[in-house]
Amino acid sequence: MSLRLAAILLASLSPLAVVAPVQAAPAEAQTADARLKQLFTDSDEANLKRNPINALFRGDLRYADRLGDYISDAYFVAERKAGDQDLRRLATIDRAALNPTDKIAYDVFKWQTETNLRGLQPDMLALVAVRPIDHFFGFHTFYPDLASGQGAAPFKTVLDYDNNLKRHREYIVLLDRAIGRFREGMKTGVVQPKLVINNVIDQLNLQIAQGVEGSTFYGPVKAFPEGIGSTDQSRLRADYAATIKMGIIPAYVRLRDFLKNEYLPVARDGVGLVAMPGGKKLYDYLIESNTTVKMSSDEVHNLGLSEVARIRKQMDDIRVQTGFTGDLKAFFNYFRDDPKFKFSSKEDMRDTFLAIGRKVDERVREQFSTIPKSPLEIRPVPEYREKTDAGGSYNAGTPDGSRPGIFYYNSYDLPSRSKPESETLYLHEAVPGHHFQISLAQENEALPSFMRFGGNTAYAEGWALYAESLWKELGVESDPYYRFGGLNDEMLRAMRLVVDSGIHSKGWTRDQSIQYMLDNSGMSRTDATAEVERYIAIPGQALAYKVGQLTILKLKARAQAALGDKFDPREFHAQVLMTGALPMAVLEKKIDDWIAAKK
Repeated sequence: MSLRLAAILLASLSPLAVVAPVQAAPAEAQTADARLKQLFTDSDEANLKRNPINALFRGDLRYADRLGDYISDAYFVAERKAGDQDLRRLATIDRAALNPTDKIAYDVFKWQTETNLRGLQPDMLALVAVRPIDHFFGFHTFYPDLASGQGAAPFKTVLDYDNNLKRHREYIVLLDRAIGRFREGMKTGVVQPKLVINNVIDQLNLQIAQGVEGSTFYGPVKAFPEGIGSTDQSRLRADYAATIKMGIIPAYVRLRDFLKNEYLPVARDGVGLVAMPGGKKLYDYLIESNTTVKMSSDEVHNLGLSEVARIRKQMDDIRVQTGFTGDLKAFFNYFRDDPKFKFSSKEDMRDTFLAIGRKVDERVREQFSTIPKSPLEIRPVPEYREKTDAGGSYNAGTPDGSRPGIFYYNSYDLPSRSKPESETLYLHEAVPGHHFQISLAQENEALPSFMRFGGNTAYAEGWALYAESLWKELGVESDPYYRFGGLNDEMLRAMRLVVDSGIHSKGWTRDQSIQYMLDNSGMSRTDATAEVERYIAIPGQALAYKVGQLTILKLKARAQAALGDKFDPREFHAQVLMTGALPMAVLEKKIDDWIAAKK
């Protein structure tokens, strides 16, 4: 599963691991461990039927002719019913009788299901389901890539091509269903900010302007694999063109015109949840569901301010080291604007990341005992979403390696991209960040599927940010400007705590938030703007990075202090990585138990 898809489904309150039960064998005939494994197996199978895109991303094609009925009433009812029944079934299993690994799985499943269920209650759906699309995690930004011929969906057989057409029909229904959800929110005053809707309108216009044969959706029929005959090719090209012309583009036009003419006039001016009815309750939930810990918005804000101050001190040390004579603000501007810190071309950007990959590969086995089997590809962000996309992102491959993991770099507004930040970005998105974290979990067949393919944001993004801290061990950021680039990216994650909580609980404006980021880092205005508009679109998600990273760093320091010469980073990283994405409390308990066993 890609991080982008996971976040889209979460934004629609589509639980990735809430699953329905299937009748198991009589309890007395099974051990507690066997009953738990049976629950996980049954749950996963039911989940895939309700969420067919999850199966497609795994390379499971049994439901490949379906997209899913996301954001419908029936979908939410089914998810809620499945979660309730799952918890009842879980409660009949004696946790104390489980082996240590299954106790971890039990705790993760319980936390994840309970958390998802809270988000599926009617009071929460009234705040989320009626805002089904934003410019960062809308289906209109995810689905074109899936269907492009370059994404997760396979295009090897005629059946693959026909299944894609069937998914298109459900996509058109989904777009029209979104209009109905928006109308519900208009009646209750629970609406998106004008800023978000204007960005969505721009994205839809870009896709409409592609036309038919220039459409991303036409990509699969521009070239066919061997084995598809000329008659099928002609038929498929005609069917794809007709579906785009008569189905997808008109659906985009309907959605765009509705947003522009009816919704935008009543959308809110205030960008934070604090300006929306029920916004405080929703933000409290989003803090906990994204970080996996209970924190108030004030605690989040103050932690961010503390981290910003700490990192500024390290940044100033780099300024002194380089011999720069101005103050830190002047150094930010120098780092932001000087041409020597820029890529000369998009090809230079691509080649830079390829070279970083080779450099990291030379050292990575010193820190990791298990290397993913899945290959990694490096690609630019597709043009239709590059303006509002992050500087980098990652899409997962398949467990068997038949589809590689993909690190996307963003070359939009190339003069705004900082070359000294390329090494830390690679560590985060690729190796040993998301590519290791996601691939190693997926490839571990000893784990239940919900732990192989599911997860939580604090762990996933916390690990990726922790991976950036391994710069010295992996032989990068030896140049002070590249080390500053690493600090600049860590500063971004610290500022996220301040800005996200500032926007959604303290009424910070877009411009105020952008200026805060420019004042405390060497980010470009383009990057700062995209980041702030991201926090506006998807509240709470950006808080997870720092909370997760600080937890892993704390546990590493604890292990080093307790084990001394017995501490081996390869063993520690295996403990963190090889049981999938854990909530922070579960991860902490696991590492403490490992330390005790080592001693």
